[in-house]
Amino acid sequence: MGIATLIAAGRLDDRLIDRALGLLREFDADAQFAQWIDEGDAADLRFTADLAAARWALSAIDGVDVVVQPDEPRFRRLLVADMDSTIIGQECIDELADFAGLKREVAEITERAMQGKVDFKAALRERVALLSGLDEDAIARCLAERVVPNPGAGTLVRTMRAGGASALLVSGGFLSFAEPIARLVGFDRVKANMLVFDGRQLAGRVADPIIDGAAKQAALLATREELGLAAGDVIAVGDGANDRLMIAEAGLGIAFRAKPALIEIADARLDHHGLDALLWAQGIRKREWVQG
Repeated sequence: MGIATLIAAGRLDDRLIDRALGLLREFDADAQFAQWIDEGDAADLRFTADLAAARWALSAIDGVDVVVQPDEPRFRRLLVADMDSTIIGQECIDELADFAGLKREVAEITERAMQGKVDFKAALRERVALLSGLDEDAIARCLAERVVPNPGAGTLVRTMRAGGASALLVSGGFLSFAEPIARLVGFDRVKANMLVFDGRQLAGRVADPIIDGAAKQAALLATREELGLAAGDVIAVGDGANDRLMIAEAGLGIAFRAKPALIEIADARLDHHGLDALLWAQGIRKREWVQG
């Protein structure tokens, strides 16, 4: 049995629901409306067809985020999230490079890495080398002046934590950013790269081991094992090619406003709403949300 959650905040109506049911019934004559999660915002449809077929059919609906998944488990016990361009709206290394007058050069390398066109480790080392000599005060200024959580990030994390879930922020970025962002948003776990300093200045190096796509997957697996959870208990969200392995490993893998390299393997896309829409995907009504 599968659940398809339709999310169109403030504009989900009978017309959209009927269209979705019509598309599902091309594969499953018994597909039916299951429930409103929040009327006008999000609703569940129930079906017995193949999940991949249902995802393909419902992708034809424009302007609606659709999450297709097995009907159990619904509430996930572990959230694993990328940081840059997912939990926050920025790429921290690009913004930090701006303080050195190198944002364009660094951002071009970042974009190629996120598209999966260059090796992530090599791209990270290349970008960090360009920042050699930058004073550590630039990190605090960058955090204060440039870095902003994406809409719904805090509400997603705090609501899941209130329900008993754990939340891991795992980033190919830097602990200097990830630790304060984790505290701000509400994560209880964080894993990211460590910048090397020469006194108060960046040395142009990043400490080993580098957190790349394989390390993100390993962090998910280690946390899942520590907590005694099954694969289906995990929801993961990211945006770039180096999130592919952790997204594929999760019971529910979400591509958030993502690059094509991630979209092609994710279970669902979130293109039109904030991250708190993933609470609707877990059947959590708005009155139960903990605002972040």
